[in-house]
Amino acid sequence: MSGLVITNLEVNHGAIRAVRNLSFTVESGQLAAVIGANGAGKTTLLRALSGLKHVHAGNATWHETSIINKKPENLVRSGIVHVSDGKAVIPELSVKENLALSGIWRKDKKDVARATTEVLDLFPILAARLSQSADSLSGGERQMLAIGRALIARPSLLLLDEPSLGLAPLIIEQIFSAINSLRHTYDLTVLLVEQNATSALQIADIGIIINLGELVTVGPSHSLLNDPALRAAYLGY
Repeated sequence: MSGLVITNLEVNHGAIRAVRNLSFTVESGQLAAVIGANGAGKTTLLRALSGLKHVHAGNATWHETSIINKKPENLVRSGIVHVSDGKAVIPELSVKENLALSGIWRKDKKDVARATTEVLDLFPILAARLSQSADSLSGGERQMLAIGRALIARPSLLLLDEPSLGLAPLIIEQIFSAINSLRHTYDLTVLLVEQNATSALQIADIGIIINLGELVTVGPSHSLLNDPALRAAYLGY
């Protein structure tokens, strides 16, 4: 059964159509990398899927249920969690308090505790920083905190927006390695928006290239990496 199905999606910014007639499918359990330049509509797409942006036409379904124009909190409860680009943590709160926010609405507090332990095992640096404010963390540590907090919600669909933005190459490698491991460990479907196209495609099952809000192509990531025309036009080499 298909996991995420996008059909003729259109999203506007005022008079500007940021996403137009966009259609693609991500099978359950796949990691899909959405590639495109600044202004391509990548972040708008994620915000539309997570209820943060109104959709003007078309549809998106998750396990055959429409998720368009629903309240963000209801989508989170249904297993759809969005991690924005470095702004997903509350700087004034401690690492421990940030992590706790994700479990407030969940009834199974024992599983919240288990999930928190799993996150701290996955990102040991966070365990050493529990009492520190999120504002005191490095960019990579804040990204780990944002992803970790999302995992405590026990998502089935994880929407990641530019997790490598502004990070050093070694930290980017660690973040991408963690994402690749997480999707197998937690049986996640992941929609990964990235400008770091090569790194994203190297861990993805499929790549989705968009330009000015429209689909350029979708296909197996290895095929996109090995296509000279696509590499030159969209991957920068």
